[in-house]
Amino acid sequence: MKTRKDRKRGIGICLHRNAGRFFHILRTLGAVSAVCLTVCACGTAKREKAAEGADGQVRLTGENNEMKELRQDYHLEAFGSNVYFFAPEDDPEKVQEILEEIWKKQEKNQFGDDRYAIYFFPGIYDERIQARVGFYTQIAGLGASPDDVSLYNLTCDARWLGDNKNHNATCNFWRGTENLSVREYVTWAVSQATFMRRVHIGKTIYLHDSNGWASGGFLAASRVELAVNSGPQQQWLSRNCDWSTWRGENWNMVFAGIEEGKVPEGTWPEHAYTDVPVVDRIREKPFLAYDQKKGFGVYVPATRTDAVGADWNPGEFLPLEAFYIAKAETDTAETMNRALQEGKHLFLTPGIYELESALVIDRENTVVLGTGLATLRSMKGNSCMEVRAGGATVAGILFDAGPEAADHLLAAGEERAVPSEETAGDRQEGADGREGADNREGAGSGKEADGVKASEATLLADLFFRVGGAKNYDTEVDCCVEIHQDGVIGDNFWVWRADHGNGVGWNRNMARNGIRVTGDGVSIYALMVEHFQEYQTIWEGDNGKIVFYQCEIPYDVPNQQVWLSHDGTVNGFASVKIADTVKSHEAYGLGIYLYNRDAAVELYSAMEVPEDAEGIHVHHICTVMITGNPGITHIINDRGDAVVTPGARAVILDY
Repeated sequence: MKTRKDRKRGIGICLHRNAGRFFHILRTLGAVSAVCLTVCACGTAKREKAAEGADGQVRLTGENNEMKELRQDYHLEAFGSNVYFFAPEDDPEKVQEILEEIWKKQEKNQFGDDRYAIYFFPGIYDERIQARVGFYTQIAGLGASPDDVSLYNLTCDARWLGDNKNHNATCNFWRGTENLSVREYVTWAVSQATFMRRVHIGKTIYLHDSNGWASGGFLAASRVELAVNSGPQQQWLSRNCDWSTWRGENWNMVFAGIEEGKVPEGTWPEHAYTDVPVVDRIREKPFLAYDQKKGFGVYVPATRTDAVGADWNPGEFLPLEAFYIAKAETDTAETMNRALQEGKHLFLTPGIYELESALVIDRENTVVLGTGLATLRSMKGNSCMEVRAGGATVAGILFDAGPEAADHLLAAGEERAVPSEETAGDRQEGADGREGADNREGAGSGKEADGVKASEATLLADLFFRVGGAKNYDTEVDCCVEIHQDGVIGDNFWVWRADHGNGVGWNRNMARNGIRVTGDGVSIYALMVEHFQEYQTIWEGDNGKIVFYQCEIPYDVPNQQVWLSHDGTVNGFASVKIADTVKSHEAYGLGIYLYNRDAAVELYSAMEVPEDAEGIHVHHICTVMITGNPGITHIINDRGDAVVTPGARAVILDY
């Protein structure tokens, strides 16, 4: 039969049950060569060529029962061998065997190359299936609502450090779960670079393992029928969630968009609670789903304003044929960019994509969705991704520095060379004639990707950045992520210069800054930035907002002389630097911590802001000296107490 010339690989399968029970359409799963699998009533199968539809598109047919037959070892060809699909009808003992095999491989695999995504079709699952979430593993439901998929149990514990009886979860990074419900108690002992979204928990969730250390974390758009128990968690952001009660506090617990009466009582700083009653503007992360009539696709939620509580409206359904499904073992920047230029969205299956040039997003409203901690690694000193259009979504990706020095790993928008009235944010009729379209360089090309209508704010969600740790070669990045586009929404970042692992040292994994924001009106929820050699965060745009900030200053500063700011006149580099040109900025719930492991060096101020800008407000900021050598002298500019002894904490209520 004839197939489209651009179909390079994969397999499209039509499933027919001769007994005639099920006949509905599953959308095609990416570029395919067509093969038909006919399943007879007796359960035997034979292969034959399949006919294309009137539109030339190969189809997949069959309900969940047929999907079970269609899968080969619980995989679907188009998604590759690192993505598992389970159905309620599957043998629970076999499912549990596979889950345990993945868990045993990933429990300690902190810097390994394996990546996994595990999806559950809608339905209620046997209590013998108890999912555990290890490194580089994502577990998710395929329903339109979290309640469409019901698991009995879900766990992320912290027992992998051997004889450590403290159940230390401070290195439980790079994992997530979303879009499902859990009937039993949940242990979710995690730290940075993790996510739990759109989850409905029938009992209590514990954000620690038996009161062990943890350094999280992020919970969004979720509901808990009983309690959230945060235990010794150092810090945490809960955004647009609901629960019966919250128990626990430590240094910095932030609640954004939580219904009145659900935020724990207590006045900061006696209690480490920061309440941001309303989330001004948010767009939830898209997610893969399976609809019995529409087939596979990706739901893209719309922007909410003045958001309070969890909203499980799935949003717009994009059929999967609107996506190019990428695989790390075969795809390159060239193949993925070609698909993007043809108007496709991009779905990154689990794996490490070693890129020699950047992925370029230049069509408005393009969705780039990673699963299973899909990793983009710069190999030739290149950026991994350039977002040059408005309304884009980039979500669920780990950006990794490679063996050659790079300026940045991700850039959203293009930097403005000379500030002017136009580049400061004037909005006019765009190239596509849409009123209000942004015509500035880097804001949008006027083109649209498949299936999306009105332009939205660009969303960057569940994005993690890493310099060093993974490979035993030197790495160097000037600034991991740069946001030059106006109005960007950031939702859960961990930007990390590795303090342990492979290729780690002051002169081995070198990186000046973690993040730089020049766009106006940028909001970031859950911004975690650690161990960079100069300013961790530089903010140059106006009307910016940070809701929850966590930072550790670099452990490995060798001496004071190499760590001086302001032309060598000030000791250390502030964690947050709000540029002198900024007139307005708001920040809520900031925790900045110090562990001078290698030398006694002073950080004069944890945060720097313009002295004369009345529009800059900081609500609830603390500094902590964890251990090691002292110390931090001030909190904001020259205000706030010093922390110079292990365990010392200093605070400013409002600035």
